Amino acid sequence: MASIPLNTYNSAPVIMELVFRMKVKDVMTRGVVTAAEDVPLREIQHMMRDMGITGVPIVNGRHLIGLVSMGDIISALDGGYIGENAGSHMTADIIVLEEDMPVSFAIQYFERFKYRRFPVLNKDKELVGIVTSRDITTHLLVEINKEIDKLEKSGPNPDRVTLRDEIQSFSIQRRDFERAGYASTQIKKFLRKAGVKPAVIRRVAVAAYELEMNIVVHSDGGEIIAEFRPDRVVITAKDFGPGIPDVASALRKGFSTADEWTRSLGFGAGMGLPNTKSVSDDFTISSSKNGTVVISTILINSDSENTEEA
Repeated sequence: MASIPLNTYNSAPVIMELVFRMKVKDVMTRGVVTAAEDVPLREIQHMMRDMGITGVPIVNGRHLIGLVSMGDIISALDGGYIGENAGSHMTADIIVLEEDMPVSFAIQYFERFKYRRFPVLNKDKELVGIVTSRDITTHLLVEINKEIDKLEKSGPNPDRVTLRDEIQSFSIQRRDFERAGYASTQIKKFLRKAGVKPAVIRRVAVAAYELEMNIVVHSDGGEIIAEFRPDRVVITAKDFGPGIPDVASALRKGFSTADEWTRSLGFGAGMGLPNTKSVSDDFTISSSKNGTVVISTILINSDSENTEEA
């Protein structure tokens, strides 16, 4: 499968604003073809052939319980059990997206997991759609053309700012995927207007994004504070708990205490804090059951090009 030809850290600003503004529900395919777990694999094979699809979600009512892919059908044909029910041979360990997540999440999923499609659930955990990389690129092309038309009509943007002592704060809610990525996007936009070097903006973006996602996914909520100074940017992430029992382990790549639902969403790879530390010129962390405070400092005139991603 061809990957989506952009990433969430150093693609063009107009594209990045779109991938954070657009939601998965804006690009997903609705009216998904599904089957119950008692449907024979042979029937699902015929559904795939007749409808030109390569995967069928298995549902109980509107709730997703598994997926039968073309690979599963091939295995059934080779193994001689194509007449058996889908529930006995479906893939039950499925990575899913939520419809209110930014498209940036979906792009990262395709880069990380190399799957052809992801089921999309609503807040009630009901199946509402399927998203493929083609869905994303098709919708992005349409929206990019709209943005180009707007830029051509509006002319050059003189909205330039001077980097000075300024503080911006953003409230982050627990598992608020609808606004996830907003704080880091606003921080990047401010630095671009101030004319900060792209390499420095990328480092700040990595730190802000990883810390914001940690609050959304792992904590009970908190805030991101961005301090803009002439010589540095300081990103502070504060949350309300439950805290990190073993900070030293949390700073090791791959260490994670994410729960099953978090892992089903594709998070919990244990890279957020290590990535943040790797792009920081100075990094501190303290944690208790009442909350965690992480401070990442990036120097404006630093020569570091390190932009390690999750």
